[in-house]
Amino acid sequence: MKKIVMFVLLFLTVIQAESLGVNEKLGEYVPLDLTFINEDGKSKTLKEYMDGKPTIVSLNYFRCAGICTPQLQDMAKMLSRLDLAENTDYKALTISFAQDETPPLAKAKRKTHLESMNRPYVQDAWHFLLSENNSSAIFADKVGFTYKKVVSKAGVVDWIHAATLIIISPEGKITRYLNGIEQLPFDVKMAVMESAQGKVGPTIAKTLLYCFTYDPKGKTYVFAWEKVAATVILTITIIFFIWLVKAGRRDQEEHENQRRDLDE
Repeated sequence: MKKIVMFVLLFLTVIQAESLGVNEKLGEYVPLDLTFINEDGKSKTLKEYMDGKPTIVSLNYFRCAGICTPQLQDMAKMLSRLDLAENTDYKALTISFAQDETPPLAKAKRKTHLESMNRPYVQDAWHFLLSENNSSAIFADKVGFTYKKVVSKAGVVDWIHAATLIIISPEGKITRYLNGIEQLPFDVKMAVMESAQGKVGPTIAKTLLYCFTYDPKGKTYVFAWEKVAATVILTITIIFFIWLVKAGRRDQEEHENQRRDLDE
């Protein structure tokens, strides 16, 4: 029994150590005095960028060959269809967590996505930001967004991360997570309106990027069988552990009952 317990604890430790994605911190606050550099190379505080409005935040990096591009493409499409007035009802921020990216790169990325919209969009409503004084890492930690830097044998740097939109209230409260690449304008609208009132809402669309990963060579999403297999193995192990514990208790109770009958 002790060996089984040790195995389960070890397995859980390994899974947790390798887990990447979003550790939700609904209801907590992000520091509004963090400073970020915008696409024009100017430094402002998060509070200044938000301008007293609920804010839609995505965490990406601009050289990403994986999920960032389709996520930002969908974000541009969603914002252009959102039944709210940008720069009046809400702000949008895309924050790069890669420390080596530059304002010209952020500016080019922003220009691409603003031009992809199917209507005139107030450009000041959506900024692409770079870290200053480690602000991106601090912000990511505050909202529970975890990522991992990987370097290939050829020296190519990449980042493993999830896709999510985080809704922040004007006071800096984390009010909603919208996980995945594609978001419905109605869901985002409700999240923004609730955030304006400081209301915390439930998370939806949690499973897509856990089961699928982006294949940059094939430019498509492939089934991440390793993750699913690990989850299945963990689930089976836990169920088996619970069954053993209950079976052990049952055998112990039967043994005590038999001994009690003999004593009588």
